[in-house]
Amino acid sequence: MADMGAFRDAVDGWANGGSGEPARDLAGHLGIRKAVLLEGPSDLAAVEALAARRDRDLAAEGVAAVSMGGAMSVARYAALLGPPGLGLRLTGLCDERERPFYDRGLERAGAADSAVFVCVSDLEDELIRALGTARVEEIVETEGDLRPWQTFLSQPAQHDRPRHQQLRRFLGTKKGRKIRYGHLLVEALTPDRVPAPLDELFAGL
Repeated sequence: MADMGAFRDAVDGWANGGSGEPARDLAGHLGIRKAVLLEGPSDLAAVEALAARRDRDLAAEGVAAVSMGGAMSVARYAALLGPPGLGLRLTGLCDERERPFYDRGLERAGAADSAVFVCVSDLEDELIRALGTARVEEIVETEGDLRPWQTFLSQPAQHDRPRHQQLRRFLGTKKGRKIRYGHLLVEALTPDRVPAPLDELFAGL
């Protein structure tokens, strides 16, 4: 049975030069009406984790959260998913430094009025600030990453950095770690501590 993963794969294939028909067929079959443009897989992991926490079935609601593999791809994905392509309503979540890519890409796709929710540094930083560094370090230890975390802290480049910056950098030092912790940090949030950009994104879906 077709699912949202198949739709994402079809969109990625289309974005990389393949046919758009599989994505178009799946969009119709799944009843997709809106696409959330996300920079990468760690953002997707966080969005899916929060949807589960809130008992939101985004697929059933006709919402496709799509990881684009970087903000520089937003023009291409907006063109495929927005008015020039599938005609879906668009929204997005991005880092502050990547906002210009979103603004230009959405404007070129005729979707300049799309709501984009902006993280000051990135979503990992927002989650670390929401949880507090002590809680994040507890999660790191629980996940069996205490030794690599201590090794990371011993590096001279880390000695003068604030703890939240050290944690943010640590999450990006191993392939797949940001994705795993994107899910874990959201799971650890209390309902009143969800970072504003993520909370506002969900409010608009």
